[in-house]
Amino acid sequence: MQTREVDATAVQTLLAAAVAAPSVHNTQPWRFGVDTDSRTLQVRADRERWLTATDPERRAQHLSVGAAVLNLRVAAAHLGWTPAVTLLPPGDDPGLLATVRLSEPQQSQQPTAGERQWLGRLYEAVERRHTSRMPFTGRPVPDHVVAELTDAARAEGAHLDVPGIVATRALLRLTGAAEARNAASAERTAESRAWVTAPGAGAEYGVPVTALGPQDLSERLPMRDFAAPLPALGRPAVRFERHVQVALLWTSHDRRQDWLRAGQALQRVLLTATAHGVRTSMLHQAMEWPDLRAAMSGSRRRHHPQLLIRFGYGPEGGRTPRAAPGTPGPPPGDPPAAERDSRPMPPGRRTTRQ
Repeated sequence: MQTREVDATAVQTLLAAAVAAPSVHNTQPWRFGVDTDSRTLQVRADRERWLTATDPERRAQHLSVGAAVLNLRVAAAHLGWTPAVTLLPPGDDPGLLATVRLSEPQQSQQPTAGERQWLGRLYEAVERRHTSRMPFTGRPVPDHVVAELTDAARAEGAHLDVPGIVATRALLRLTGAAEARNAASAERTAESRAWVTAPGAGAEYGVPVTALGPQDLSERLPMRDFAAPLPALGRPAVRFERHVQVALLWTSHDRRQDWLRAGQALQRVLLTATAHGVRTSMLHQAMEWPDLRAAMSGSRRRHHPQLLIRFGYGPEGGRTPRAAPGTPGPPPGDPPAAERDSRPMPPGRRTTRQ
């Protein structure tokens, strides 16, 4: 069998998909390397874009990187490769979180016509998926679509629970308590505001003011308030949907590899939702406080909440910027300095940073 090279066009397609993944505060906390000899993509955490106050354990950073890995896999399969992922590869590089090796599919691995069609829909959803912080209509998402979302999480080794009305209210109360704590923390509000960007600023990272979204006038739905305590940055409060649909993403363990799997599960859920015309937004606030995160699991053991996802029908979310593949750049604000990898790559290899 003839072996295809991973040429510059393929690399551009793969990385363009990877950087379209969602990330906490749109920090895009990843760096990529490409070893053309072994046809392997390396995915590293970028400590320059780490939220030290919001995410001290880097759990959310791992979720973000995991989402980028899923997008890499979808793009690789779209290009006809079979991607093999290794999480936390052994070695002396603690920043290396995953590798994705591309191989030619065997005859037994060729997708069916139906699988090719669904793969195409997921790949198209990579570009169309945007977080929507706007009110939804309240029209329920059909059961068969919800079942596909739960199946998508399960396929990546995670779980997705869609609670009833009473349990949903409890989860939203915990999220509201976390949002209140965040608003009362000068350190956390300063960190969040550092990632809010002004229109026309040309920033490649962070959340533009135009994508912040309003707050819920009825105070039932605690959307993250990036503008606090400067309400002039935000939009006037409006009424959100009365019956909020949420899904709790969780894993049976809480190790670094579980965070990366949860990130892949998250993105597969979001892409599946987008393919069905369902909008999504992330309610992460309670996950940022250990006691509230533990309370999100209720009385269930071996149940580690990773993210609360709001979903429904409504307007498309505002676009957030992305750094072009291979273009390094500092984030907005003044995040902590970190080490830089200045080691040269061996001959025959190239590194693409993001």
